[in-house]
Amino acid sequence: MKLKLLATKNNVTLYEGMYVVNDAKSFGEACADVWIRLAQRNLTAASSIGAVYEALGDNTLPDLRAVQIRFEQIDP
Repeated sequence: MKLKLLATKNNVTLYEGMYVVNDAKSFGEACADVWIRLAQRNLTAASSIGAVYEALGDNTLPDLRAVQIRFEQIDP
């Protein structure tokens, strides 16, 4: 089934993407993509060498606290 994934925190959309989810594997891959996108966002937002090292140190887990991940069905 085709789904839209929305990751929000404090009513702000952090990530939105479209996925085909048919089983546990594809569901896990869609959720893992949220982690990857947030990590990339942190690296892109780094404004100093220290911030880049911190982003490379994978400081993503704290960013995921209080994140709501919601799936919306696109087609029946």
